[in-house]
Amino acid sequence: MLWLLMLSLLPPAVCKVDTLRCPMNYPFPAPHQWYQPGGFIIGGIALWHVDFLFQSCTLMNFACSVVTKFYQHILALAFAVKEINENPKFCPNITLGFHIYDSYYDARMTYRTTLDLLFKSHRFVPNYKCDTQKNLIAIIGGLSADTSFHMADTLGLYKIPQLTYGSFPPDKNYGSQVPSFYCMVPNEAHQYMGIISLLKHFGWTWVGLFTVDDNSGEHFLQTLEPSLSHNGICLAFTQRIKQTARFDNWDEFHYIVLNIYVHLTDDKANVFMMYGESMIIIWLRSIIFLRDPENREISSFKKVWIVTTQIDFILTGFQRSWGLQIFQGAISFTIHSQNLPQFQRFLQGIKLYWTQGDGFFKDFWEQAFDCTFPNPSVPTEVNDMCTGEESLQSLPGTLFELSMTGHSYSIYKAVYVVAHAPLSSTTSHSLVKLMLVTSKTLSNHLVLCRPLLLVPSIFPSISVFCLDFCQSLSLDQKKEGKYLILSFVFLSRNPHKVVPVSVCNDYCHPGNRKKRKEGKKFCCYDCVPCPEGKISNQNDMDNCFRCPEDQYANKNKNGCIPNLITFLSYKEPLGIGLTAVAVLCSLITILVLGTFIKHKDTPIVKANNRDLTYALLIALLLCFLSSFLFIGHPGQMTCLLRQHTFGIIFSVAVSCVLAKTTTVVAAFMATKPGSTMRKWVGKRLSNCIVLSGSLIQVSICTGWLMTSPPFPDLDMRSVTKETIVQCNEGSVTMFYCVLGYMGLLAVASFIVAFAARKLPDSFNEAKFITFSMLRFCSVWLSFVPTYLSTKGKYMVVVEIFSILSSSAGLLGCIFAPKFYIIVLKPELNSREQLMRRKM
Repeated sequence: MLWLLMLSLLPPAVCKVDTLRCPMNYPFPAPHQWYQPGGFIIGGIALWHVDFLFQSCTLMNFACSVVTKFYQHILALAFAVKEINENPKFCPNITLGFHIYDSYYDARMTYRTTLDLLFKSHRFVPNYKCDTQKNLIAIIGGLSADTSFHMADTLGLYKIPQLTYGSFPPDKNYGSQVPSFYCMVPNEAHQYMGIISLLKHFGWTWVGLFTVDDNSGEHFLQTLEPSLSHNGICLAFTQRIKQTARFDNWDEFHYIVLNIYVHLTDDKANVFMMYGESMIIIWLRSIIFLRDPENREISSFKKVWIVTTQIDFILTGFQRSWGLQIFQGAISFTIHSQNLPQFQRFLQGIKLYWTQGDGFFKDFWEQAFDCTFPNPSVPTEVNDMCTGEESLQSLPGTLFELSMTGHSYSIYKAVYVVAHAPLSSTTSHSLVKLMLVTSKTLSNHLVLCRPLLLVPSIFPSISVFCLDFCQSLSLDQKKEGKYLILSFVFLSRNPHKVVPVSVCNDYCHPGNRKKRKEGKKFCCYDCVPCPEGKISNQNDMDNCFRCPEDQYANKNKNGCIPNLITFLSYKEPLGIGLTAVAVLCSLITILVLGTFIKHKDTPIVKANNRDLTYALLIALLLCFLSSFLFIGHPGQMTCLLRQHTFGIIFSVAVSCVLAKTTTVVAAFMATKPGSTMRKWVGKRLSNCIVLSGSLIQVSICTGWLMTSPPFPDLDMRSVTKETIVQCNEGSVTMFYCVLGYMGLLAVASFIVAFAARKLPDSFNEAKFITFSMLRFCSVWLSFVPTYLSTKGKYMVVVEIFSILSSSAGLLGCIFAPKFYIIVLKPELNSREQLMRRKM
């Protein structure tokens, strides 16, 4: 301010001499530019030349290679300006112009060309605006993060809006520091989960990573690796690569070449992720060329490459013959684009000498078509002279594309973003109005870098890199989140005719589980068979698991088989046999009962308490018939009845036996003089014993039904491979109470019968009852341990066998001798024979 005050005090003549003359300074040239005048100028910084041979070529004689494919970025900006100027309905009375420079992929040149855009039309004068007709309203650029941020360092000071068209790492949020910094493409954060979803979809758990050796590459690795581990994916290797290839340090270069080639020949890691910028493609292709210049080994690699949005498949002019067959079938996250037919017509109109202002065209044409540009001022004879017959359609996609790429489309939309700003010639800059209109009219195209606004229309999609020789491409697309996942890729001459496998070791097939290898990453493991009773039904399961209760593991331990439903049925041999025995014993009992009824007036029947005999035979018949409740499919009613019916009927039968024995003892005791037992001799005593013995068992069974009634149940654990349909007794205690009481009656009957076995009576039943009770007690004493040691339907078989054998023992021991006399020895069934045997 003091300097300006002193300057204003000078005489007018002094001020007129030198103040209007701009100082001249040419620190280093920037020959590649394209300037088209207009009322308002849109600046552009493109990536054009790249130095990947030796350092400092940009500062010597610009003997650097040209990325011919990126020439489309320059043409996209020129086409958008042309389209706007030719549209009378768009910005009437206003003509847009542009001024495009090359960044040379060099920080120093980027600062230099950015200052040129701000202060120079034909001369470089920092901090002086000598060309008052150049009204710069915004700058579009750059493609890489470093170039964009170098530009922002300068543009942020002058508040010039900057619209970038590259996808940058999320850690480089420059928009929070420079308010005029805008992004046409979201940052890379949303791609991370897309990569993971892609890997999980195809089951690729062992992948390699080629990443650029800088801060962004390190951030990508630190961000992605934990997410990969969380999703069961491991990095087979991490190969860091310099941003651009340098051949001046041969030792370092040779070491990198060997490492990369080892990774490429790894037969386990068949999927490679590649992160960085497009220069990494040139790097890798150069390395492979040096090792395999004749492309003999490329077809044997058969790798799947997954690349991020910032990487484009490019080659420089002198690499045209190398090809990119190694990346055939690569899966690439691409920036949203749109096919513009008018842009293709614009490209088809590009011929030799198509414009005089394009400083990029000569290098593009010479390196794209491998010819020498004609120079009329220097007539020379050159074999490969550019004739003008060359056509862009003949160029491979690695050198130039006719369809608009994602980056070119972002530049195209950026020009329209700037053009929508309220341009005014009365203001030196349209910065303020451009920033105001951003939030109103540009939300469909512009992504603010602060905070990041993810616009659905510009999310990356997934594409497959296909060279010219691909004849067909079949995609089965499945939407997962914001990404289209390719579930199968077929290229007619591509090695990936089936989905490749990329795992550390072979899958653990069903029937096995993973076991981690000591000292290895968790993706590397051994496979061990599942233990008995467990299965695994998928590949690579961490643990085996048991089948549901109603199923069991098959032999291979990779699936479950439904258990066999078992119960004691009438159709199986055991059921048929037991049924036959029960029917036979029932018929025999009926025969004996009928015989006794027919001969009811004979001495042998009358002498042994005829009524008790009938009651005992009926009870035994019901005992035989009760066994049918245990055979067949258990139901609700059969479960409620069978144990209680069995317990009550057997108690009646044993009570009858006890009554018969007690009656005999009481009768002999009553014959003694002065005995008080005479009043108990007769039906009164026997009826009391039978009723009391039976009622106690009835009360036990009633309490059982009221507290814990039996019910049908499925036992899936007792017997392997079987589901047993059984009756759950409800209360085991009550079940053994019924058996215990029945055993108590039997023991009492045995004791009384044993005491009366020598009483003088021809038809004394005490001996037979003793034997029958001995058999009865032995059967049921052996029943308990046998019943507890068996499982499934055999428990029912044991109980039925005990019922039939004990009932048959009573029938045979007590009634067989009498039936023999009645039927076969009727002469013994007389009173004389009865009195003869009395003592």
